[in-house]
Amino acid sequence: MKNCIENGKKFVLFISLLTAGCGAIGAGQTAGEEEAALASDNGMSLNGVSLNGVSLNGVSLNGVSLNGLTPAGLSTTAFANWFNGNVTLSEMITRYEVKCALVANTSLSWTNPTTKVAYSWPGELGLAPGWAAGRPISSTEKQLITGCVLAHANKYGIHVPIAVEGVTATGAVIPMGANELTTYSVREAAFFGNGFDGTGFFVCLDHPTWDSKKSAARACAFDTSLSGSSTACPPVYQLGPCNNFCTLDASGTYYTSCSYGGKSYTPVTTRLQPSAIYSCGDGICQFTESCGNGADWNNCKPDCGLCR
Repeated sequence: MKNCIENGKKFVLFISLLTAGCGAIGAGQTAGEEEAALASDNGMSLNGVSLNGVSLNGVSLNGVSLNGLTPAGLSTTAFANWFNGNVTLSEMITRYEVKCALVANTSLSWTNPTTKVAYSWPGELGLAPGWAAGRPISSTEKQLITGCVLAHANKYGIHVPIAVEGVTATGAVIPMGANELTTYSVREAAFFGNGFDGTGFFVCLDHPTWDSKKSAARACAFDTSLSGSSTACPPVYQLGPCNNFCTLDASGTYYTSCSYGGKSYTPVTTRLQPSAIYSCGDGICQFTESCGNGADWNNCKPDCGLCR
């Protein structure tokens, strides 16, 4: 068990949850039910479509035993101690791991032995069936959980609908909604890496470089840097175009593998709705845009006026 806990502590995610824009948990709701209600209120299919709301601006450790993402795996004193070290961060990390690992219509419940608060975290994407069944997490599952949590990262800590495509650790295709590829028609990025062994966190762009007028609430995959450390979401490393590092599936919908630094990874691929992309000159001063005397997103006179 000690080795499992120590391995778990190597999963440094550099994430924290910003509460701006997120509603408080309502009376009678458990902590995990609040986000499920948000998804329902937005009318979104849970077949591969997710809400992202993680911000990569804090440091946390994963305290979930690598023996299995199950009630037994969470019943240890070590997990309780880790969780209570920073309840807000720890709850968020566990919630996104469960969302990524377990299938839809399942959940993982746990009652904090110290505070007696009950949590119920819903599954969604089913990327790690072995880990969810109580087995030690496999190498492929480590990669997929890493990529999936990164895919849910958001510089601003707000919720933006995304579509997540790819395969699970068993090679099964993540289910898609009937209109998923048309509703989420903007190709965004592929996320991969291995945070469990400290290999790193990587993102590549699944689209041509957008011009300087454009911005998005999904800044972690919308970095102006084509390669190098992400200026929006460190410590994510920006690689540039995905076609230099990744292999598409036969349909051209998602990437089946990505390679960097002599290592191969199983990634997750994301798509956006067109409304998630903002452009200087559209008449709206978006929160990602700034005043100025030019027409770039960070110097946008047409939408935000002159700086005074």
